[in-house]
Amino acid sequence: MGKYKILFRASVEKDLGIIPKKDLKKILERIRALLEEPRPKGCEKLTGRERYRLRQGRYRIVYSIQDKELTVWIVKVSHRKDVYR
Repeated sequence: MGKYKILFRASVEKDLGIIPKKDLKKILERIRALLEEPRPKGCEKLTGRERYRLRQGRYRIVYSIQDKELTVWIVKVSHRKDVYR
């Protein structure tokens, strides 16, 4: 399997701006790991969508995978109580 490219939706910058720095560092490490393995252990496919969810503490990373283009689109990063709204 080749190395994937990470792309961010424009709204993710705003999402990341409100997360405390100590949590943000761990979230970015988790996103970086998606370069090698876009479906890591613990990821969950969301029902009714072609999206996946990855947990990092109290936060959730929602993303989609395009295997043909070898890209991972980060769609949303938010606290678990707000992420699915």
